[in-house]
Amino acid sequence: MELSDIDLNLLLLFQRLMQERRVSTVAEQMNMSQPGVSNALAKLRRRLGDPLFVRGPGGVVPTPFALRLAEPVSQALATLHAALNPAAGFDPLLAARTVTIGMTDIGEVVFLPSLVERLSREAPGIALNTVRNTSINLGDEMADGRVDLAIGLLPQLKGGFYQRRLFDQRYVCLFRRGHALEEAPLTLAAWREAEHLVVVSAGTGHGQVDDWLKRQGVRRQVRLTVPHFMSVGYILQRTDLIATVPERLALQLALPFSLSLCALPMTLPAAPIHLLWHARVQQDEGNRWLREVVIDLFADTAMQMRKTRSVKKRS
Repeated sequence: MELSDIDLNLLLLFQRLMQERRVSTVAEQMNMSQPGVSNALAKLRRRLGDPLFVRGPGGVVPTPFALRLAEPVSQALATLHAALNPAAGFDPLLAARTVTIGMTDIGEVVFLPSLVERLSREAPGIALNTVRNTSINLGDEMADGRVDLAIGLLPQLKGGFYQRRLFDQRYVCLFRRGHALEEAPLTLAAWREAEHLVVVSAGTGHGQVDDWLKRQGVRRQVRLTVPHFMSVGYILQRTDLIATVPERLALQLALPFSLSLCALPMTLPAAPIHLLWHARVQQDEGNRWLREVVIDLFADTAMQMRKTRSVKKRS
């Protein structure tokens, strides 16, 4: 099939149907009648030799062929739009938009305080929204433009995505101040004998660490399991439980919850944490500016440079 056989408007209609899944909504957005949308869809079906969409609960459902076609069409239209509408520059002080970032509950604790503080100074009109990258189809959400960036260990995001490594997530032992384990260097025997708080987080980098401990036969006395990290500080503060957590999370929790952290008596595999974005926003000036802010705040190289500058000022 040649490109001359396809009307660009039909591809735009296809993309809208992929996003909205309702003929009536697409008709309103494209200033068309519902019969007009149906007739255009019928024409595209004949051209491509596939039903593309079938009736489903509350709207239409894409066929497997339509799902395979969705990302290439989206990228092609985004590239064409960018070429026809060159960016006029992005002024963060004047920008007014909501940015959605996919991250875990750990990410919210580690990244959001510094990020919100930075945006309040440099881009006060930008509001942030977060979504759990384990509770949605993150790839589809980013391809459709509903999620702008993602931060984490996300090996499922491959074709059509760009990434930038921020840091390798290391793990430490966390417990309340005054705990018996504070009195001496932590040994493997003491770590095993202590009672543990374990966060069950399948599908995340931390979940892979738990799997590694099991494969290595490293056993521990699990006293309590919880499904997320938000309660860890509160629980450790008032008990003798210990937890194995990401180092950056431990540093955030230590002061407000009067906790101590120390090195683990074994070397756990570090999880590479990346910043990811879809190809459709590669040239978007606002997205690019926000990516640079995230890299400046959280990339290992940037943090090391700030530490070096701080040391020079004190010397």
